[in-house]
Amino acid sequence: MPKSRVTEYKVNPLFVNRWSPRAFTGEAIDDATLFQFFEAARWAPSAYNSQPWRFIYAKNDSEQWDTFLGLLSEFNQSWAKTASALVIILAKTTFIPPGKTDPIRTGSHIFDAGAAWGSLALQAAHDGWFTHAIGGYDKTKAREVLGIPEDYILEAAVAIGKQGDKSSLPEGLCEREVASSRLPLSQLVAENTFNFKT
Repeated sequence: MPKSRVTEYKVNPLFVNRWSPRAFTGEAIDDATLFQFFEAARWAPSAYNSQPWRFIYAKNDSEQWDTFLGLLSEFNQSWAKTASALVIILAKTTFIPPGKTDPIRTGSHIFDAGAAWGSLALQAAHDGWFTHAIGGYDKTKAREVLGIPEDYILEAAVAIGKQGDKSSLPEGLCEREVASSRLPLSQLVAENTFNFKT
């Protein structure tokens, strides 16, 4: 367990050991391993079992790698270039309800896609890999170059890889390469009313 992390209640160590490093080794990831992570995400819960999540990926050794890496901000490119794979997570904004024939808007697509992302991240951690979600990327360009239809929202990009030595990171990132702590439960959970402690 990372030293910066102390739980208030006993949980499976997987939840505490999972964190988001930026230093990766560049080790290749095979399809069987990567698709284990997607398989875990596939079984996430969703409203009406609509399964709005979608994943578009490129591996570091593929022809499309430079295209995916080029979608990231310059800062994120500086460390994500040694990831084994990059994944763009989408959420479909419409679904066809049971017994209906026409699609309608759904209000839970982001929530549901988040559940799938969490499952992917935990499966990767279970298997000895690390993930780092990235908000800093060009969504407009990604929609264009990846051919993403308008009824899909682009959520995060995700770097996947084996953890590397932090000394390989660009200057200024080494000191940030630690597992972060979490707010106490008293600031996150309240009974009966909005009475969170500060």
